[in-house]
Amino acid sequence: MTWSWRYETAEGALLADEALPQETFSSRGDAESWLGETWRDLADAGAERVALLEDDREVYRMELAE
Repeated sequence: MTWSWRYETAEGALLADEALPQETFSSRGDAESWLGETWRDLADAGAERVALLEDDREVYRMELAE
């Protein structure tokens, strides 16, 4: 089981920017902790929303706003 983040615009369009990290994690907790540490950098790079993926299944989405 692999956990990862998908980066999106506010409208839900996929961001395939190579400047955005393509990290994978072995647990949901690791993925969520990583996002907590890096969400501002992701927002600065153009991501407005993220989706947490378990393998290819979307678990939830959230906005990257203060």
